[in-house]
Amino acid sequence: METVERIIRCPRCGKMAVWQDNPSRPFCSDKCRQIDLGRWASEDYAIAGKPAPLAEDESSEF
Repeated sequence: METVERIIRCPRCGKMAVWQDNPSRPFCSDKCRQIDLGRWASEDYAIAGKPAPLAEDESSEF
C-alpha cells in the first residue's frame, strides 16, 4: 500500500515541511522550534484568560 506524505506549514516561518519522520514537527526545523520555545519563555506568547492567582508565599516576593 502506498503511503502519502503529509505536508504541513511551519507555524513560525510558513515554510512547507513533511510531517512524517520530522523530529521538529510541527515546525520545519530545529531552528524554528527553538525560536518558538524562546518566545514562550520570554512571554512574547500568552494564553488568553484571567491571570492565575498567586500562592500566598509567592505574593510577598513582589
